[in-house]
Amino acid sequence: MPQGYHERLIVFTRYPDPGTTKTRMIPELGVEGAAGLQYQMTNHIISRVKEFAELRPLTIEIRFEGGSIKLMGEWLGSGFSYSHQGDGDIGQRMERAMTDGFMDGCTAVVIIGSDIPDITCDILQRAFEGLKKHDLTLGPASDGGYYLVGWHQFAFKQWSHQLFSAIDWGTRRVLPQTLAIAKSLKLSYILLDTLADVDCPEDLAIWHQASGQTSAPIASKCISVIIPTLNEAQTIKKTISSLAKSRQTEIIVVDGGSQDGTAQLAKSLGVRVITTEPSKARQMNAGAAAARGDVLLFLHADTCLPDNFAETVLMAAAQNGFCAGAFKLGINSDAPALRFIERVANWRSHFFQMPYGDQALFVLRDLFYEIGGFPDFPIMEDFELIRRLRRRGKITILPESVHTSPRRWLNFGIFKTWLLNQIILSAYCLGISPQRLSQWYGREKSKSDGINFR
Repeated sequence: MPQGYHERLIVFTRYPDPGTTKTRMIPELGVEGAAGLQYQMTNHIISRVKEFAELRPLTIEIRFEGGSIKLMGEWLGSGFSYSHQGDGDIGQRMERAMTDGFMDGCTAVVIIGSDIPDITCDILQRAFEGLKKHDLTLGPASDGGYYLVGWHQFAFKQWSHQLFSAIDWGTRRVLPQTLAIAKSLKLSYILLDTLADVDCPEDLAIWHQASGQTSAPIASKCISVIIPTLNEAQTIKKTISSLAKSRQTEIIVVDGGSQDGTAQLAKSLGVRVITTEPSKARQMNAGAAAARGDVLLFLHADTCLPDNFAETVLMAAAQNGFCAGAFKLGINSDAPALRFIERVANWRSHFFQMPYGDQALFVLRDLFYEIGGFPDFPIMEDFELIRRLRRRGKITILPESVHTSPRRWLNFGIFKTWLLNQIILSAYCLGISPQRLSQWYGREKSKSDGINFR
């Protein structure tokens, strides 16, 4: 690359807040499923971008809508700069991003979207190489728009406004209008491969194929939701009722000897119930042994999963390199202190790859068996399982939140519960045995029913 020649790749995307992203997918996937699709597709594109960055020296910027720089950084990690797209239509936002790039001293700038899963390193390479000889590069989309646009600095300064301001954005006329203006201005350009974007439900097959799956295997796969219970008659009906909406799940309640009719109530709701001794680790392992699903999801009895969780979980599990996953934590309370605990828990999950059991951990069944399941600990079993899984790969944290009861914090006091959890965690990391910790924890727990380690 010539000395003094600087390139920038900009990715346009959106933070996956449910209800605000991939809205045309909502009738098919629901608000949570549509957000999950945005999450997975952006991760897919970012993985391609990282591969390309190893082949070509350049700077990478993420221009986003929704969320915040902090949230985007926690999600996609370091190695990129982050900026809001700002106001205006897509043309104004692209022109602004390009302008900022050239003001930073770039010689060539390329923008891509996050909804074209078939973008390859070869396409990106040709886009940048083309700008050494041409004013403009364009990647045509099959819907009449374009998925990639690149400019050389000299042509951009003189002619960009015409190509970004006189376009009927969101229509099939975008590419024809752009080419007509480019020809009228006598700009030289190259066209890359025509690719399909994923905007509507009928486009999902494109995503399934590009991400190494097909719609048929997703439809045929099953999630086994395993719920350990002990005297949960007041919560189990709501939890099971929310799960029954999905046809891709089997529900297994593993009761530890409840005295309040939990097992009988679960059976009356039509789910499978097995009984073991009251040890959460042994209960969850027993449920896993009885499960038929491809993915095992471990759910607390007082926690509800988001709508369309099955589609989101199966899409995550189908990604290359998937190891395990969990949801963001959501607590059903307006207490400011619990909002703070949510934020800390979700930051910890993203930054340290350490979700806890109340975030609905899920893992491929074969991998779960391979690592020996939950350790037979009276406490800290979920923490230790995640530590073992982290050695096998990345833990995926989905953007959707579970909704869990605040009772564990309210019964004993929010601050006391949080402090006790930190002490237990620190003591475990210092080497104190789970058995000893359980004895100490049990004495504290006896002061108030319902405390559980988070």
